[in-house]
Amino acid sequence: MFTTRPTLQGTFGMVSSTHWLASATAMAVLEDDGNAFDAAVAAAFVLNVVEPHLNGPGGEVPVIIAPAGGQPQVLCGQGPAPAGATIEHYTSLGLGLVPGTGPLAAAVPGAFDAWMVLLRDHGTKRLPDVLKYAIGYAHNGHPAVERVGATVDVVRELFETEWTSSAAVYLTDGKAPAAGALLRNPTLAATWRRLIKEAESAGAGREAQIEKAREVWREGFVAEAIAEAVAQPTMDTSGERHTGTLTADDLAGFEATYEAPATYDWNGWTIAKPGLWSQGPAFLQQLALLPENLEYGTPDYFHTLIEGTKLAMADREAWYGDSTDVTLEALLAKDYNDARRALIGPRASLELRPGSPGGREPRLPTLLTEGRLHEVPATAGAGEPTVARNGRTRGDTCHVDVVDRWGNMIAATPSGGWLQSNPVIPSLGFPLGTRLQMSWLEPGLPNSLVPGRRPRTTLSPSLALRDGEPRIAFGTPGGDQQDQWSVHFFVAVALRDSVRGGLDLQGAIDAPNWHNSSFPSSFYPRETLPGSVVVESRIGADVITALTGRGHTVTSDEDWSEGRLCAVARDPGTGVLSAGANPRGMQGYAAGR
Repeated sequence: MFTTRPTLQGTFGMVSSTHWLASATAMAVLEDDGNAFDAAVAAAFVLNVVEPHLNGPGGEVPVIIAPAGGQPQVLCGQGPAPAGATIEHYTSLGLGLVPGTGPLAAAVPGAFDAWMVLLRDHGTKRLPDVLKYAIGYAHNGHPAVERVGATVDVVRELFETEWTSSAAVYLTDGKAPAAGALLRNPTLAATWRRLIKEAESAGAGREAQIEKAREVWREGFVAEAIAEAVAQPTMDTSGERHTGTLTADDLAGFEATYEAPATYDWNGWTIAKPGLWSQGPAFLQQLALLPENLEYGTPDYFHTLIEGTKLAMADREAWYGDSTDVTLEALLAKDYNDARRALIGPRASLELRPGSPGGREPRLPTLLTEGRLHEVPATAGAGEPTVARNGRTRGDTCHVDVVDRWGNMIAATPSGGWLQSNPVIPSLGFPLGTRLQMSWLEPGLPNSLVPGRRPRTTLSPSLALRDGEPRIAFGTPGGDQQDQWSVHFFVAVALRDSVRGGLDLQGAIDAPNWHNSSFPSSFYPRETLPGSVVVESRIGADVITALTGRGHTVTSDEDWSEGRLCAVARDPGTGVLSAGANPRGMQGYAAGR
């Protein structure tokens, strides 16, 4: 089968990420005797620099790790809502939704602490060893990819008139960075150098320095600058200037935590995902809804996956959140999914149909049930920089996977803190995130805005095990599309032939992909497009005609427009490692030997 690139194979180490410089960085760390966790940390900080329109230090990250010989774990780098982020506060400002930009949308930034906890507990390298690559690219510059400039152009007027600290970094003579032009962020480089210097004051010990860096982030100069920035009135998507709710106490109180993954067994595989505070279990529900003997690539295959996605995402809206009275066991129970599967008919459904796990009655946000979301205007810079729901490409978030020669494996999806989310903090060189926009300003819902609760995130890395052994780490950018694209990828790996005795990662990544938007977007302004399906045109005229005939509203997009998958794998029997990377957007790369 023709693929854009080969599935890489080797025995030393494999990396896949959404930017070639991050992949090269991770590989450099492996070559320097670092392990997969050291490599992922270094790559993540490089992604902050080279994909600033897609992630930043002020954002968040969920991580799935599989230490060699150990059990898979989820490391949660999703910060909660600040103590002052009450529904009453936001509605008193006349808001019906959390703004899509600005400090009111900022949760406690969690990514930095998560990477430090990972480095402390599972890495081997010292802090300067993993930060030096990002410092180099921030200080000396890196060639900007096309979408950095395209993103800056969208918000250029806002930068010039309101967010002038962002203009100082991303505009030169009023112009966005040209593709290939060197883009520097010396302030960010200085932030990391100062952090390292203060961390080294804790003594010579590796762990002591990492702990000191965490303290400096939470309570030192970084926290002070963040708290000061949040207190500045800032223009957001409401068209008004607001201050945020994030305080120094909120920053000081956060620590990244480990937890057991959500899992589901399917066709001899066990899939591990983050829990119900993420959309990750929607992946598991989609697998539970698949009928037996589904023939890959047929019109019936695509119709069944699309309709299953709708049912899983309807349950996401009704039941997923950091505080929910439903259990994964109830959502994944055989009887429940047998009944849900029976709802998949021969024609496309245009309804949002959450189920009643354990007999509980679903409740959806009033803005949905009363159809009032269409009253909320879209605004430049709002939402996540991902593939638009009508198919138009706006960008992505980030992802990185690594497996090393010892068998350590990691999948991580860093995001948030985009350059278009909040103004750059002048003394730090990066903005805060906007993950609170995923929470509803209506009490009593699993994903209501509540102080101390994590907003339900779309970020959703994946790990697949077989016979109890971790085999594949994978994931994709894409907001609500993540647990559509990645399901299609995984099913393609599981149902199609292998290559060279191993998993056909690249073939599954390259396979024509799709997404649907028949459920509320997780991002401001939360639009819904019932019946819509966006497909890559190379999916085939026969499939497009069949889906249209079944009542789907099909948008045929460019040949290479859907999916941003990264993946690495390990065969525990032979020790052979493999990797593949997304060719779409001309940015993702795998590396290894």
